[in-house]
Order: sequence, then structure tokens, then C-alpha cells
Amino acid sequence: MKDALSGYLLQWKLIYSKDIHKQAKSLLGNLADDIKQIRLKIDKEVKDIDSLGSVMLALEEIRKKQSNINFQFKPVSDMYALIENELEMDRDELDQRKDLQKEWDELVGKAFGVRDGLHDDQANFKKQLVENIEDLVVNVKVFREDFEKNGPMQADLSPGEALNKLKDFKEQFSVHNRKYVSYKAGELLFALPHESYPALYKTEKELEKLDKLYTLYLKVTETITRWQETPWLEITDEIQGMEEGIELFLKECLKLPGDSRQYPAYKELKQRLDDMEIVLPLVAQMGDPSIKDRHWE
Repeated sequence: MKDALSGYLLQWKLIYSKDIHKQAKSLLGNLADDIKQIRLKIDKEVKDIDSLGSVMLALEEIRKKQSNINFQFKPVSDMYALIENELEMDRDELDQRKDLQKEWDELVGKAFGVRDGLHDDQANFKKQLVENIEDLVVNVKVFREDFEKNGPMQADLSPGEALNKLKDFKEQFSVHNRKYVSYKAGELLFALPHESYPALYKTEKELEKLDKLYTLYLKVTETITRWQETPWLEITDEIQGMEEGIELFLKECLKLPGDSRQYPAYKELKQRLDDMEIVLPLVAQMGDPSIKDRHWE
């Protein structure tokens, strides 16, 4: 009885130790990975506003963690102390546990050095940011004027011409918008007043509307072209799917913004869908097995 109880207790102790070890190892790995990731961030070369912001955020993260890091380390230390004589652990894990505090202390020391080194850089980047914002204000104004005068919203453009212009102005918008996002982060970093770009926002909304129209236009054009290449003998097998496809396209067409209707692409799109809605039932009838050769005479 005594031996059986002793064996049961040893078994329970082993299971308990393994469970504690699993938790401790997971926490240790997470802490070590956090330190590694923060070190990578502060080691990043500062060459623009984005990289400066990334380093500054990492420094702030270290500052916040410093106040309670011991509360994160202690449970790990306590759990390993509880099981270190009960289980065999690999050397890498033991070294990682032993070096955890040392790695953190080295990271904090490095952070102080990085912060001091950024002192002069911050002033230069702030000056450059202000100049970049001034340039962006001017460039967005010019971009908007060009968009209104030569962009894809001109009502007399053919669908092909409008598509080319839409692609071109979407790329131009993307460049300006990336700068806006970057400079906004810089404004937050240096506590500068936020510069707004209503023309950029307005253009974004108009591009989104046009993109919906021309995406559907291309989808319908490609689909109908593919259907037109279907051999006649296969038409009867495909006709139901075609009719369902046209019905879905018409529903998408109705969901387009109201001002889409002024563009030739919309008019051509709607006409093609309406025509297909009439033609497909006729094609289905002609493909009916009851139609004989004599009916074509």
C-alpha cells in the first residue's frame, strides 16, 4: 500500500512538473522573442521618417516594459526553480533562462545609446518633414487639377481611353497617398498639427467609384467574349449558367453609384447585358432538341 501510494505520488509529481515546464518554456520563449524583436527594431537604420518612427516606437515600448518587466520574469524564474531538480532540460533552454535578465539589461543599455544618438537626427528629420508636407500640399493641388481636366471622369472618353487614364491616375494617387500616410505618422511623432488634404480624399472616393464601374465592365466583356467562343454543340449545356450569370451582372450593375450612368462604359455595359438577356432565351429555344433541320429551311 505504501509503495503503491509512493509510486502514485511520483507519477503525479512528474505529470505536474511536465505541465509546469510546458508553461514555463512557453513564457520564456515569448519573452526571449519579444526582446529579440525589439532589438531588431532599434538596430534598424534611421534613414527616413518611417524608420525613425519605428525606432522611436520601439524605444517607447522598452520604456513602458521597463516598469513591470520583473513581474514578467519572476513567474518564469519561479516555475523553473520549482522543477529544475525534477526534469532534465536541454542546455539551450537552460542558457536562455539564465541569460534572460542579462539580455534585457543589455537591450535597455543599447536603447539609451540609440536615444542619445537620435537627438540631432530628430531635429533634421522634423525640418525635412515640414518641407515635405509643404511640397505635398502643392503636388496634391496640381494632381487634382490634372485629374479634373485630363482624368478618367471625362464623359466623352471611350471605355478603352477611360480605362488607361484610370490606371494612370490610380498609380499617381497611390504615390501621393503613401506620402500622406507617412507624413501623418511623422506629424504624430513630432506633435505637429495635422495637415488635411480634402482634394486627395475626394479623388480617392471618385477613383473607387470608377474602379467599381470598370471592374464590372471588364468582367462582363471578358465573360461574354468567352461565351461567344463556345462551340454551338456545347451551348445547350452552358445556357442556364449564362442566363444566371447575366442576372447576377445586372444586379451588380444596378448597385453601381448613380453617377456611373453618365459614362459610355456604363451605357455600353448595360446595353450588352440587356441584349444578352433577350438573346439567351432565343438561343436556348434554338438549341432545344425539338427543333429539327426542316425548321431552319
